[in-house]
Amino acid sequence: MLLMNSKDKIVYISNWIKDYAKSINNNPTALVIGVSGGVDSALTSTLCAQTGLKTIAVSMPIKQNSSQHDLSLRHLEFLEQNYPNVETKIIELDNVFKTFQNTMQNFDSELAFANSRSRLRMVTLYQIAQSNNGIVVGTGNKVEDFGVGFYTKYGDGGVDISPIADCTKTEVWELAEEIGVIKDIISAAPTDGLWDDSRNDESQLGLSYKQLEEAMENKSSEYHSRYEEIRKPNLHKMKPIPVCEIPKE
Repeated sequence: MLLMNSKDKIVYISNWIKDYAKSINNNPTALVIGVSGGVDSALTSTLCAQTGLKTIAVSMPIKQNSSQHDLSLRHLEFLEQNYPNVETKIIELDNVFKTFQNTMQNFDSELAFANSRSRLRMVTLYQIAQSNNGIVVGTGNKVEDFGVGFYTKYGDGGVDISPIADCTKTEVWELAEEIGVIKDIISAAPTDGLWDDSRNDESQLGLSYKQLEEAMENKSSEYHSRYEEIRKPNLHKMKPIPVCEIPKE
């Protein structure tokens, strides 16, 4: 079997999204996706747009770094200019998050509040999706979803489908370039946008995405031990929810 080139992968993934939407009983008529200013969401939202289905791309700033937010706005503009089936939304969630923080001040945890930003965005996407007979599209890639469990991303606290979850970050960059994503987004340091100090993904993980990809594929890699250190605490995220099975007899 011949390996697909980037152009073929784009067509394949876009068709997969469209076919999946058509296969669902309630016949969803919209694809809803959060746009962060990062390459994963930029690629995925463009793949959605290429299906021809109604695509709602949403920027949801919460104490957002201005440069990240600017990239998200530029990508929304790119989608609007190139795809007539795309609607764009900017939903400010700062005040909602502040209220949540104040309500939960007796349960203070920097990590929990960071993760809550993603979950608040997830709730927002599902509200939009259900009011538009739509499904929520995830933006996680292979390294995050199946490698290190680093996928509490921009609205990815829960999703209906995950079109690029079989793509490494390197593939994401390649596909993004092929599909025409803004170069500043492709070259920007990957970040989950969940922290006030705007730390990036690689500084949190301690390895670059290329190093993580190498470690996933090669147990002899010099980065494999560090990869396993990151992976093991997050294995529960990559497994089905544990269910207590009660004996029937």
